Amino acid sequence: MDRLYRELSLKTSELTTKLYSTSFSSGLKCMDKESREAIYSVYGFLRQADEIVDTFHDYDKIELIKEFEEEYYRCRERGISLNLIINSFVLTVNKYNIPQELVSAFMQSMKSDLHNTNFSNTGIKEYIYGSADVVGLMCLKIMTRDTPQDYERLKGGAMRLSSAFQKINFLRDIKNDTQSLSRNYFPILNEREFDNNTKREILSDIRDDFNEAVKSIRELPKRSRAGVYLAYRYYLKLTSKIERTPAEMLMNTRIRVGDAQKFFIFCTSNLRSFLGKRFIK
Repeated sequence: MDRLYRELSLKTSELTTKLYSTSFSSGLKCMDKESREAIYSVYGFLRQADEIVDTFHDYDKIELIKEFEEEYYRCRERGISLNLIINSFVLTVNKYNIPQELVSAFMQSMKSDLHNTNFSNTGIKEYIYGSADVVGLMCLKIMTRDTPQDYERLKGGAMRLSSAFQKINFLRDIKNDTQSLSRNYFPILNEREFDNNTKREILSDIRDDFNEAVKSIRELPKRSRAGVYLAYRYYLKLTSKIERTPAEMLMNTRIRVGDAQKFFIFCTSNLRSFLGKRFIK
């Protein structure tokens, strides 16, 4: 593949990441260049698929996601795609031996968003695995590229962290998901109203995920640890703000972390990571 076209593909994924998520991009700045560029490719692919199912309301989403998936497989087969984001992602998949099972599970979850409106306990576990856990595993593959044994050792923690992030995103987007997209990602709400008691139960489950995930964050390679720890602490702050927000207000307000708080988290997370894993808590 031509060097310039390869570079253009990677830059397109980087631009996509920076446009869609300033917080995620900030975390990547704390990683080594190779990890950062590879994760840009992962995020770009995931974001494009997510946009199809969540925002392209004036188009045939079923046909678009089908074309997107087919183009991914064509690129795997022939080694190039005119879709720059897919091209970038396949370069990363091939370089870091990202298992096809992870990509297939992700695509399955994206397609399920076009049909499912309420999830059972089993269904939501499968959905979160495909939409979030596999993302953490893809990133872990990149971060442990020189120590494959660490991938097996840390994959449980990566999945717990990704699950926590996804559940917090569900909570902060609960108004849009339930009212605009007619989706319910919390099985408990199939039988109960969303009130403060229900919110407390959901958050207790999320806290359990975080408590397990931080154990693996401490063991990540130093070149990647600060970026993951930054994202972890950012979401902890978001979790605390959601805990203090009445349930009825969550249905009308999307909770955010202010820029000043983000800057403080950025500085302290990098300092703690630099000082060593015993300071990561």
